[in-house]
Amino acid sequence: MSTAMSHGQVIVIDDEEIVRESMIQTLELEGYHAVAFENPKDALALCSENWQGVIICDVRMDIMDGLQVLEQVLNIDAEIPVIMFSGHSDIAIAIQAIRMGAYDFLEKTDDPQHHLNTVQRAWKKRELVLENRCLRQVIEGQHEIDKRLVGQAPSILRLREMVLQLAEVDVDLIIHGATGTGKEVVARCLHDFSPRAEQPFVALNCGALTESVIESELFGHEAGAFTGAHKRRTGKIEYASGGTLFLDEIESMPASLQVRLLRVLQERVLQRLGGNADIEVDIRVLAATKVDLREAGDFREDLYYRLNVASLEIPSLDQRKEDIPVLFTHFVDRAAQRFGRDSRPVPALLLQQLSLQSWPGNVRELQNAAERWALGLTIEQTGPVTDAGDGTLDELVDSYERELIFAALKANNGHAEQTAGALGIPRKKLYLRMKKYGLERQTFLEG
Repeated sequence: MSTAMSHGQVIVIDDEEIVRESMIQTLELEGYHAVAFENPKDALALCSENWQGVIICDVRMDIMDGLQVLEQVLNIDAEIPVIMFSGHSDIAIAIQAIRMGAYDFLEKTDDPQHHLNTVQRAWKKRELVLENRCLRQVIEGQHEIDKRLVGQAPSILRLREMVLQLAEVDVDLIIHGATGTGKEVVARCLHDFSPRAEQPFVALNCGALTESVIESELFGHEAGAFTGAHKRRTGKIEYASGGTLFLDEIESMPASLQVRLLRVLQERVLQRLGGNADIEVDIRVLAATKVDLREAGDFREDLYYRLNVASLEIPSLDQRKEDIPVLFTHFVDRAAQRFGRDSRPVPALLLQQLSLQSWPGNVRELQNAAERWALGLTIEQTGPVTDAGDGTLDELVDSYERELIFAALKANNGHAEQTAGALGIPRKKLYLRMKKYGLERQTFLEG
């Protein structure tokens, strides 16, 4: 029994001191963490949707009626177990309390072991409720991240899993990825799925500012720190306190500022430009780079290791070409909504052509192409078409046809009639071709 409530609490609300002391003593002897209140308002202040505990409340009190307390607790969270307690065998009130949502109704004259058994059952129920909520939050979080980091390539599935894991671990980290792969999208996911989600997410591109400007942007300055500094300015680091600081293109940070950033990471304090006071900051730093910082000659090794507590690698689009059809259609749908256009299906042949093309600008380039297509503009070929490979003419034609059908099935979520329509062939012919190439509709059905 001593471990049952190791992370929970029992609140006893009663206006009789002797009853409170007796109940607290009984609960504590069994290993419960129990607290007692004469005024119900003091007890209500502890309750929340995440509160881990059980309430025992007297029915008849002068300060506030027990049923009123029950109602207010259930307004905070309808699944907090409230055990109503009475010195009288009042059947009518007991029935009313249970109908209102009380967990149970006990008489003060009952066997103390019966009281303890009821508390234990109530706590188990609360524990289960909180566990289920936690699981639902994880599922909802995964569903949301699916919309942000779109794709089903193995590398993207691993990336989503790693982002959700690292979001819960409050450490600084480095995000590696080529231009246009979505480093800021990953950074925002790390913030939004973390305990810091309600606090600021502050982004700064280190490669877009001069050395004099970036110093003031990062650390802020006092009035009179330099010509034109007429008033105090809060820097990005200080503004991000409590939340997340995202430093993009960190390889471009000047050497002098690397030293100052290292001190912030080591001591979690900063000094504004022109100031002497140490200002404490509580931040998580996410640094993004498109190069290997260990090979960047002017990047401090000690800063690299301070940042690289963990790291994430974002694959290029050419490394996950199987995601191009679903990414393109996703971006087309988003663009159609943004521009107020009717959404229209993307031809399978276009998706196939896009899948064979190289994308040096990665996801950002593909998104731009999708927006152009949604607006009715032509899509320029932005890179060479992938080599079709060796083989006879018949083998190459079969390979190309299979890829076309594969892309069309994926774009239409495995719906045979829609796929056949997109390809401009009868449904029977589609089935024959699918059988020839070993393609199963179930593979493409939405989960």
